Amino acid sequence: MSSPPINVAAREQRTVALTRDVTARRVPTGDPVTLPAFSFVNLRQSLGGTFTVTFQGNMMRIDGTDADALGMEPLQLEFEPPAADGSVRQSDLDHVLDTVFDPEIPVSILELGLVYGCDVIRRGEQNVVQVRMTLTAPTCGMGPVLVADVEYRLRLVPNVDLVEVELVFDPPWSRDMMSDAALIELGLF
Repeated sequence: MSSPPINVAAREQRTVALTRDVTARRVPTGDPVTLPAFSFVNLRQSLGGTFTVTFQGNMMRIDGTDADALGMEPLQLEFEPPAADGSVRQSDLDHVLDTVFDPEIPVSILELGLVYGCDVIRRGEQNVVQVRMTLTAPTCGMGPVLVADVEYRLRLVPNVDLVEVELVFDPPWSRDMMSDAALIELGLF
């Protein structure tokens, strides 16, 4: 359904000239910023298909679907043809959530157990995806960036009109919420 996560080296550092304008998200606020074509950025790391760069002294995140702006192969999210009735497939939502990785851990937020719920409701003529999720720590400074990653990727799903993410901390996240695959990936099993 999609190309595998882009994991250049977890901490590859090099200077890259952007091949086109690209929207990035400022760390740690998650605010969108347009980085202009032909600007130089310092690639700091790539985890789970999202790139952390510095630009003019500011840390930014560039989504893997925009990796071509960095001269790399972009993450391709592919879906079955949209449902004729305009509905949103839960399998598409789960698929996309499994492509969103914690900013500091090379494991998807689904495998980490950070997603507590993902529902579609109809609000007028719109399909609204409501996500309830948590962070590995309530004081995680990357929370706004992770929320922005989830919102951005879920808006790519066919027939999704709006995404609302609610951070919840009850129950608090614990390692027990991780899948066996995540435990194995992190060497904790």
